[in-house]
Amino acid sequence: MKNFVSHIISNLRILYLISILAATVALILIMFPDDYQRVQYDYAIGSFWHGDDLYAPYDFPVTFDDDSTGSTSDKVKNESTLYFLVDTSAATNANRRFAKTPMAANQRLICQQIVRLVYHAAGYTDIDSSLLGHPVVLLNGNVGREVEASEILTPSDIVTLVRQNVADSSTALHLAALLTDSILAPSVIFDRQRTHLELDSRLSQIRYSSRMIQKDERIVAKGQRIDEETAQIIASLESEEQSRQSSEYNVVLHYLGQALLCIIAFVALYIFLKNIRHPMLDDLKKVSFAFFIVIFISAIVALLVRTNPDLVLLAPVCMVPILMRIFFDMRVALYIHIVAVIIIGNMVPNSYEFIFYQLISGMMSIISVRNFERRSNFFAVALVIFFTYSIIYVAGILSTDTSFANIDPSRFLIFLLNAVLTLLAYPLIFLFERMFGMTTNLTLLEISSTNTPALRELSQKAPGTFQHSMQVANISEDIINEIGGNALLAKVGALYHDIGKIMAPLYFTENQNNGFNPHENLDYEDSARIITQHVRDGITLAKKYHLPAEVTDFIRTHHGTTVTGYFYAQAKLHHPGEEIEISNFRYLGPTPFSRETAVVMMVDSVEAACKSLKVQDKENIDNMVDNIINDKINHNQLNNCPLTLNDINHIRARLKERMMSIYHVRIAYPVVK
Repeated sequence: MKNFVSHIISNLRILYLISILAATVALILIMFPDDYQRVQYDYAIGSFWHGDDLYAPYDFPVTFDDDSTGSTSDKVKNESTLYFLVDTSAATNANRRFAKTPMAANQRLICQQIVRLVYHAAGYTDIDSSLLGHPVVLLNGNVGREVEASEILTPSDIVTLVRQNVADSSTALHLAALLTDSILAPSVIFDRQRTHLELDSRLSQIRYSSRMIQKDERIVAKGQRIDEETAQIIASLESEEQSRQSSEYNVVLHYLGQALLCIIAFVALYIFLKNIRHPMLDDLKKVSFAFFIVIFISAIVALLVRTNPDLVLLAPVCMVPILMRIFFDMRVALYIHIVAVIIIGNMVPNSYEFIFYQLISGMMSIISVRNFERRSNFFAVALVIFFTYSIIYVAGILSTDTSFANIDPSRFLIFLLNAVLTLLAYPLIFLFERMFGMTTNLTLLEISSTNTPALRELSQKAPGTFQHSMQVANISEDIINEIGGNALLAKVGALYHDIGKIMAPLYFTENQNNGFNPHENLDYEDSARIITQHVRDGITLAKKYHLPAEVTDFIRTHHGTTVTGYFYAQAKLHHPGEEIEISNFRYLGPTPFSRETAVVMMVDSVEAACKSLKVQDKENIDNMVDNIINDKINHNQLNNCPLTLNDINHIRARLKERMMSIYHVRIAYPVVK
């Protein structure tokens, strides 16, 4: 049954991963514009050609506008003719509706005059009057006649006519609305298709073919400076390729190809994490967070692409490696950043430039985020990003134009704004911690202060326990720094592992300073229940003080499933022959499941035990440390944590050194004669 449940859960995990992958890919494809006619070549007049020699793949014409500034095209567009279809039944329909509309006699007279005036004019239309700044042609069947735009009446003209005849403004507005909404019908209807066809025809007449480029003819050589004529030839090739592509364009296959590219990138990331056996894959919250970050930054880039593609470098893509480095390790941050950049780079114009900028600056960000124990480090990373972007830009200009004259100062403003936007990673950390239930070193640093409400209450109500926790925290941090792991997490976990003793401090020996021991008046089972209760009380207090789940784990695991040995032994001693229920003396657990929780368990037991030694010399301390660690191993308390035998030996040796140092035990040096 257990294997069956495990199999179901495993399949659900796979199903969830596939679902979130599909949702992420779909969102990314939806966010970015379906612009299959993006610029094919990266070039600019006056710059050098970066790629290999470019040859014509087929014969194509090179076309030039007869006015290089484009003013002729603009003039044609501004003077284009608007075509309207005449509706001869409009007046009849309007008079029929007018006859059925109730109104006062004086208002009816005014409205009747306006209706007559409207249908004696050249025409009435319901389109905005601001669109009538062009020549107008009215088509009645196949016969057309040109009229002035001012002769066509619009709803705004109706309002003006009513106001000329009605003094009261509210009444005038009421009558105007009544006329335009319920009575008048357009007598001329805008013919959008004919208007656009006419405009396209006139635009095509101002272009002519200058020359033909033959297949396999070289268009531009590698390193060649691009002049206006070469740029126009490349633009004509782009136009020809786009025209041919559009005739064969299949939107389904386009999206399928884009989706496969995204999926391949994510699968590569999954294989990497699987190979290094990263614990991130075991936590669906962390997986969801990684996908969310990719969607988040993709949405920002997509918004800029839709708004103004020239501002795509404004997107703070380096927030991805910064956030990933803060929540995970450097390798995960780098791989997720690479995947995000590859996916987004496939969706934006000038892909090579975008990918190069983001990969280099992202790598520099990851290196800079190595230690985030101070908020000022965020500003340092922002400066690193700004200078990285700037150096890449200047280097690119010099490598192509070999001159500082072509450097655009506005680009540095974009880089600066990008760096400033990257600072938003700091407040987002706290938001994402709450959203996904994860903890960063920044939060651990905040709660490591002994001035937090929980630790302040512990120091006031259980000062002995507080000193014990401080000692355990310092030793645990030291050991984790040696064997590897999150030393800050171990320190903070140790500080809070015994906060449950706040509820009954006098029942624990370290807080008994007046010779009174309340256990003398209790039977052994009650004493054991009170002692083990401090774990459950600690979990309750952790919820009260909103401690992260990672810190609460230390409270739950620091005794594992061990037995309160003293009270259990006393119960057996004083009740010979009786069956003693060991579960009444056992902690509920669970056992430690990380390097940090396992180290805190051992340090906690050793520190408390060594303090109780009558003679704290080297031999007694060595024996005590060995006995406690061996007991943990023999009772399977370390089975679920990833400590190796080598790690345990390091812990054993380090604990002996620290205990002897704390109790000022000197090594007996041999006498030299």
